Amino acid sequence: MTAFTVALVLVVAAAGLLRWRRPAWYWLAFGVTLAALRVLVRYRSVMDACGLTVPPARWRLALARTTNRPIPEPRPPRIRRLRPTRTGLVLRLKLRPGQDVFDIAAASDRLRHSFSMFGVTSREVRSGVVEVRMTGYDVLKRVQMPAETETRAMRVPVALREDGSVHYRDYRAIPHALTLGATESGKSVYQRNLVAGLAPLDVALVGIDCKQGVELFPLARRFSALADSPDTAAELLDALVARMADVYRLIRTQQRITVDVPDAEIAADIWDLPDELRPTPVVVLVDEVAELALYATKEEERRRDRIITALVRLAQLGRAAGIYLEICGQRFGSELGKGITMLRAQLTGRTAHRLNDETSANMAFGDIAPDAVLAAIQIPAELRGLAIAGDASGGWHRIRAPHTSLRQAVNLCNRYADRTPDLPELAPFRPTTGTSTELVLSAKASPATA
Repeated sequence: MTAFTVALVLVVAAAGLLRWRRPAWYWLAFGVTLAALRVLVRYRSVMDACGLTVPPARWRLALARTTNRPIPEPRPPRIRRLRPTRTGLVLRLKLRPGQDVFDIAAASDRLRHSFSMFGVTSREVRSGVVEVRMTGYDVLKRVQMPAETETRAMRVPVALREDGSVHYRDYRAIPHALTLGATESGKSVYQRNLVAGLAPLDVALVGIDCKQGVELFPLARRFSALADSPDTAAELLDALVARMADVYRLIRTQQRITVDVPDAEIAADIWDLPDELRPTPVVVLVDEVAELALYATKEEERRRDRIITALVRLAQLGRAAGIYLEICGQRFGSELGKGITMLRAQLTGRTAHRLNDETSANMAFGDIAPDAVLAAIQIPAELRGLAIAGDASGGWHRIRAPHTSLRQAVNLCNRYADRTPDLPELAPFRPTTGTSTELVLSAKASPATA
């Protein structure tokens, strides 16, 4: 008995230590079993208390009266599957007649308390079937991406969602995106994860960093073109617009619209072309868009209009040509001048880190997901990297990117430097790669040479 007591105390102490220091290990060792038992035992009473049951069918009531049996109890949604995951439980429910998916969503907070889980979210899988994802601990406190993620062309994992699933940046589904965040909010880390995910793919990276290149130029070995000033950015964007026109001419010549070609083979964008003819897709990363829109003189105003016009054209027409935009900034609104709201309307994906005011949150989500505005301004300052991600469908999620240092991102870009495509139209903007001393000497010599 003494040995059993000592062993029990050791197991309880180990469980408490794991829950405090390593919640993911605690969940896999103890939490998932306890949570599954708790859900199965409490399920009927919890559903009844949350108002998620329906009265028994009339024929059941009639049969009970006829046979003098007890009146049947109200029926909760039927459990079709209970699946444990590395972060929680996934419960798939079959709704009863008269129930709606919004009933489950409205009761999410009550289900979280009743089942003693950290978070509960729900989504409709198909008509009458709802998937309830329950997390057993705060997965965003210490982000650990799963070892295996789904890989697909132009689809990269960049963060973890609050329900434990992976947040992907899918350029085929959402071509252009806007990322906002105040200083020290984690916006740069999110951008590094994006570059790290794109580095192994067959894609050309183009960067515009008007902070003298301090954010993107360390990653230069994986970039096909870089600009560190508004003047260079204007020329680079003009070159991208010219490339877009060339790609459309290629698609037009390869559309194969003759009567002897099946309709499914008619090309309307680069992904319908054969592999040997398909141009390399291009992802354009703009680190601080406000630096491109501000001006102080008439000459700078003309340059600004030229830049914004090029960005709007790329956002409106670039998808089919394989040109995708990633616009980042601290603020993005109408005060940046004409054309900005037109550009923002084309940026379907929205990600907002910690923002300094509600106006900035409205810039990100006011036109697509008003419910996300309040969530965006409630992000605490100590949780760097926490963000709200939404799109034009109106749905939004809390996400957090894993911390990736600049050194880790540089090492990854150097490893895949051989995958950097050489695009002839962007050759004048190809970054110079060399040692730090060489880059400093060339920077000091350039004004004298000019």
